[in-house]
Amino acid sequence: MPTPPLTDTELLRAEIAAAAARLIAEDGVDYGTAKRKAVKQILGNSKVRGNVLPDNSQIEDEVRVYNELFFGDTQPARLLHLRQLAVRLMTELAPFQPHLTGAILNGTAGEHSEIHLQLFAESPKDVEIYLLNKGVDFDVSESNHFKGHNEPVETLSFLWQQEGVHLALYNQDDLRGALKKSPSGRAERADIESVRALLSEENE
Repeated sequence: MPTPPLTDTELLRAEIAAAAARLIAEDGVDYGTAKRKAVKQILGNSKVRGNVLPDNSQIEDEVRVYNELFFGDTQPARLLHLRQLAVRLMTELAPFQPHLTGAILNGTAGEHSEIHLQLFAESPKDVEIYLLNKGVDFDVSESNHFKGHNEPVETLSFLWQQEGVHLALYNQDDLRGALKKSPSGRAERADIESVRALLSEENE
């Protein structure tokens, strides 16, 4: 049975997803910013219906396609390097049950990607003191809670091995709901053993 042609809405959604993916791969912008800029590029100041906007999983798929087309000779090595660094850092932070998330986990990491970890501790102060004792100079900001709570979580950012690192600090109780997969079926975070397994697959 032939595949039905895409509707105008589906075509527009795909165009926005592709434009957003280019911004992410080329400039390292976050998904929300990339989506807004892509809409403005394509539609100008026109009002956008919600059903036109692609979801993050569709944009992620487009980032994979873009990487294969334009960065196929460099992106795999960059991804491997970042995953190896992430494992080393997660080993250092083992007392706080680190979980990798973002582009390094999902395989779309590129030149501008940074290491994003979620830590689960009794108190954010425990992580801060741990880093200070290691001589790490960090900035403090806030990130959205992955569960969509109104309360943001404290985030520590610093340079490590010449790469940007962002540690989102969660309560230990948050870990119980952290390992649910996204609506697309993809894991949104992974512990150190899971990341090591990814590295083993890449070396096979």
